[in-house]
Amino acid sequence: MTAHVVPAASVTGRGVSPDADLLYRRLATFGRATAGELARELGMPRRRVDQALDRLAALGLATPRRFAGERGVFWLPRPSTEAAHSTGEVRRKTAATATEPVPEVVAHANGLGEGLRHLRTRASSRARLTELVAVARHEHLAMHPEPRFDAEAARPAIAMDRALLDRGVSMRVLGVQPTTPDPMSPYGRAPTEPRPAYREMPAVPMKLFVIDRKVALFPVAPTDVSRGYLEVTQPPVVAALVALFERHWAAGRAAPVHPRVELSAREHALTALLARGHTDASAARELRISMRTVTTVVRSLMDRLGVENRFQLGLTLGVQRLVEPPERPPRENDMDSDDPRRSA
Repeated sequence: MTAHVVPAASVTGRGVSPDADLLYRRLATFGRATAGELARELGMPRRRVDQALDRLAALGLATPRRFAGERGVFWLPRPSTEAAHSTGEVRRKTAATATEPVPEVVAHANGLGEGLRHLRTRASSRARLTELVAVARHEHLAMHPEPRFDAEAARPAIAMDRALLDRGVSMRVLGVQPTTPDPMSPYGRAPTEPRPAYREMPAVPMKLFVIDRKVALFPVAPTDVSRGYLEVTQPPVVAALVALFERHWAAGRAAPVHPRVELSAREHALTALLARGHTDASAARELRISMRTVTTVVRSLMDRLGVENRFQLGLTLGVQRLVEPPERPPRENDMDSDDPRRSA
């Protein structure tokens, strides 16, 4: 007899992609798993799994952890209500620290008035961004309009991303380069490394960095970064730039969430049997229908819900409370420990 599985609630209302929502429901329903296990169970490419986990981590919905005696990094879910509280707390802290003094600027900068500086060279602009990354506490936003990164800038950017993510700073990046493959992979970022949440758009309005919603950097001349950057700390201007980012971030959202479906009597009976462990053949015999009909019904449901395999179908129907979610496929070490041939 198997224990009753309680399906996890969807978190699409938090602005996550369908992939991230699916991974969150898998973790919340069946517990911890490595990225590799999630990719195998859900039949998703590893790169998509890594991107979805990055977004869940940025929102506080999942966290990586190592366990003594076990290999690999395991991902654990956090209750969506706890994550929402955590996100709200971050926003409150960000607002509370908006008036804290900004660290001293690097050399080669001209003051242009209160809350406005011109970083005169590209080198001083990079140095200033490095300073700000070192003290960032909550959030880092970036927009990149270039179709290809400059290697001289991309390599140190990977190190800055690592530093921010290691400290738990939420990172979101908008760009015109495809989400897959990783735009930073040619410059040394490994496929297994944590990455910022990333959304692709046909075009973004400007190059921009916003740190903790209190400092913004953008080029003086959009097509010539050698002329340096403007650094702005005037709250209304920074708020306007954040609003610009958020509008484009919303426009760059992934595909719509899985639609709600109503099951026919046959679909309900078939999915219930499959969820309890029946094969296509035994379900067909139980319902007195052909194997081809079983395949047709399952394929139709997958198409209507926009999922790619039966495990994803079971999770999606589970969150809509139309069927009990499928059992988690066993891990290799689970099978090892249960195999009587391996007992001492």
